[in-house]
Amino acid sequence: MPDDPKKPDTPETPPSAASGETQQRQRVEIDDKEAICQYANFCRVTGTPEELILDFGLNSQPYGVPTEPVQVKQRIVTNYYTAKRMLQALHLSVQRHEQAFGVLETDVQKRVISKQQG
Repeated sequence: MPDDPKKPDTPETPPSAASGETQQRQRVEIDDKEAICQYANFCRVTGTPEELILDFGLNSQPYGVPTEPVQVKQRIVTNYYTAKRMLQALHLSVQRHEQAFGVLETDVQKRVISKQQG
């Protein structure tokens, strides 16, 4: 029996997945009135097979190995799906920043050397 030309080659999207796509395109209302804002220059990433754990803190000795412990002030525990979406959002944000202001050098030694030469 020949294939039906009206039938798509790929399987149909289940209704639950289709509604999930619609939900992702809708604007989510955010209430950040009680959000706590703190600066962090340190991040440690650990996890389990089910969750990703992000610890943020302030390293008061950013050069070399700190002699005092870094105090973790915030911890975010999330699943890997949310982490992957966050990774994509961060990547796009950094990419836009670099297009506007230039490449961000993450190696401190290279930043110091380039400033001394410039």
